[in-house]
Amino acid sequence: MSKYGHRPHNWFEAIVNKLGGEEAAERFLHDELVVSEQVKRWREVDGVIYFTVTSDGTTGEAWIARLESKGIRVGDYAKSVLRSKDFKPTTGVTCEIAVLKGLLFSDSECITKNIRKKASEMKLTTPNAEISCLIREMFKDKELEAMGLWYIVAMHDPIKDSGRVPSLLAAGRGDGGRGLSACSDRPVDRWFREDGFAFVSSQVS
Repeated sequence: MSKYGHRPHNWFEAIVNKLGGEEAAERFLHDELVVSEQVKRWREVDGVIYFTVTSDGTTGEAWIARLESKGIRVGDYAKSVLRSKDFKPTTGVTCEIAVLKGLLFSDSECITKNIRKKASEMKLTTPNAEISCLIREMFKDKELEAMGLWYIVAMHDPIKDSGRVPSLLAAGRGDGGRGLSACSDRPVDRWFREDGFAFVSSQVS
């Protein structure tokens, strides 16, 4: 019996394919190709996900071009929020973000005013709207899925979209792939428990 145990007949073939084919496998065997373990960029504690982002002064218009150049869909309402005079980027501000998972609330209690109330009780603060762009760029859909989330909504001060609706920017995944959208922000708006809600845990300028 092989020291690798009872492996499927195509196990070694799958490894070669994962490395990028026979040529890449040869490079790996000759120490010309390095395989590194992916570093997890977030942690979860009691239904709250934490990670760090740093702003770089990107304007709303520049964010549209930057995200779309990476294949990220930016919705029309999200574009109008990003182009608003109320979208005000910062530069060099590092924040620890705390994302409250919708699972912290019952179905009937997962509404905006309750989410903001809980954040206040936890001494979390309101993020800049650019946080949603940084989140969308930082995480792939598989990472959002690993978090158990479909959307991460930045709970910034609402910005009116082109329909004059106070809105929040949200990084989401779905059949269409990575996207940035705008969601209405009213105290009684109901959210799904698979959504996450981003606030600032701590900030270092």
